[in-house]
Amino acid sequence: MILDNLKDKEVILASGSPRRQEILKSIGVDFRIELRSVDEIFSEKLRHHGISDYLAELKADQFNILKTNQILITGDTIVWHNNKALNKPGNPEEAYQMLKSLSNTSHEVISSFCIKTVEKTETFFDSAEVKFKPLTDDEIWHYINNYSPFDKAGAYGIQEWIGQIGISEIKGSFYTVMGFPIHLVYEKLSKIL
Repeated sequence: MILDNLKDKEVILASGSPRRQEILKSIGVDFRIELRSVDEIFSEKLRHHGISDYLAELKADQFNILKTNQILITGDTIVWHNNKALNKPGNPEEAYQMLKSLSNTSHEVISSFCIKTVEKTETFFDSAEVKFKPLTDDEIWHYINNYSPFDKAGAYGIQEWIGQIGISEIKGSFYTVMGFPIHLVYEKLSKIL
């Protein structure tokens, strides 16, 4: 195990996202999943990474008592476009409107994560700029009808069909856009004693 400092630790990933689970597993971290329900509601005064930071911390706050050997990881991702957050769409029409607004433009994907131990809680974020080609209505509806836009910020997954055919440029980490800036998570985990 490359992260030898974690060998006596119990890492808890508080995320139902199969993408976050897969990414964390891919760097060799042993962890268990524990979910707590939380309403992802935030103040309209929050802007940019303040939103995703707040939501990652809100998820961590659901775990009041940790043991001394436990490390909790939570995360949240937003799409920031036209000076507002695009969260998960509630229905097909919302998904269509989001994807139409992202067509032929650039937007920012911001992924925050929170690491909590008995001693401290720290929150970090990373962002990436993503550009979509012009998307046709047929392409947008094909994606909405055949994939899962409803559990994703901005109504899309970079690793899915719409990302494969529609994204023309990324400035930043692919994994940040996927919802888990693993390069930062790895760096922070490697420093935990």
